[in-house]
Amino acid sequence: MESISLKLPKELLEASRRCARALGIPHGEYIRRAIERMNREAEARARAERIARASRKVRKESMRVNAEFAAIERDPDA
Repeated sequence: MESISLKLPKELLEASRRCARALGIPHGEYIRRAIERMNREAEARARAERIARASRKVRKESMRVNAEFAAIERDPDA
């Protein structure tokens, strides 16, 4: 495992130590979990943005197909 040096404001450092203590885990583990959580959230946000962009690209075609299905449902013999 690699290590990093991290400078934190005193208040943030003290708060993270308190929280780690309350959870009964080492301070380093608390920091690792916080980074992992932030990474998951950032990846989820990026994935949602990619899906939204893809959705906007196909929206016009989807609307056309939906209109065709709606027309068939209104008049199945057409």
